[in-house]
Amino acid sequence: MNARIKWVENVMFVAESGTGHALIVDGAESSGGRNMGMRPMELMALSVGSCSSYDVVSILQKARQDIISCEAEVTAQRVDAIPAVFEAIHLHFKIAGNNLSEKQVERAIELSAEKYCSASIMMKSAGVKVTHDFELIVD
Repeated sequence: MNARIKWVENVMFVAESGTGHALIVDGAESSGGRNMGMRPMELMALSVGSCSSYDVVSILQKARQDIISCEAEVTAQRVDAIPAVFEAIHLHFKIAGNNLSEKQVERAIELSAEKYCSASIMMKSAGVKVTHDFELIVD
């Protein structure tokens, strides 16, 4: 895996992945930025949420669960010190589908958290408290 981060101006950068995808990283105006992109720590929180979501959806599809939607709300707390690392990250999944098994959903989230989600497991190994819960959305 490789990536390239190119400085644009002030505290704005273009981050490009080895697969050719790019996004803008920028700071708040109070930090000399123009607020034109996400902050680096936001990207880290999004990485945990998207990595786990990828796992949960894949596991549920393999279990032949009829998923209509999966949304993960990520809440992250940072310590009040420098460096302002994460102390806790919580993922709240909202999953909708037809005749979903609550046990299958719970198991998919558990497998992601304990075995498959590299981003979440890496955070836990660094001492971050990573928690999960879910709700099934029924029409």
